[in-house]
Amino acid sequence: MNMQEAAEHADAILDGTFSAIKPAVHWTHGESTEGDCGVSRRRAVMTIISEERRGSFFGVVERHWQKEGYSRIDVSRNPKSPATYFETPDGFRVRLRIGGDGQAHFEVATPCVDKSSVAPPKAKTVGPNFAGGPIPEPNVRSDFWSTDAPE
Repeated sequence: MNMQEAAEHADAILDGTFSAIKPAVHWTHGESTEGDCGVSRRRAVMTIISEERRGSFFGVVERHWQKEGYSRIDVSRNPKSPATYFETPDGFRVRLRIGGDGQAHFEVATPCVDKSSVAPPKAKTVGPNFAGGPIPEPNVRSDFWSTDAPE
């Protein structure tokens, strides 16, 4: 597998993850980076995920990843910036982290693969695409994900 193929697989992991989130959320591409032999793909959620719904959001994502056969490798219970880390059977590392501004961030890091050029992600964002520039704080309200009412 080369870096382009690995990047496409990382994009497919993200596509599958976002397809599993119901109700759907708005998102934008984050920075894609290339190392000596690996690639990281990132997405930021533009939907406001309230503190009251973060547990549900993590639950939806974690259940999807476990259903896909991913293994949990770490968790951060920091109340300001919780995160969960998983690994796919083929060595891709996936992460969901809530940033200090309350924004959900996803990252998929590939294992070391053969060096090649890498094209930008092809997936169409849900909402504006802020790739290549600063990503604003989440600003899309959802009747479900943004509510302050406990579940």
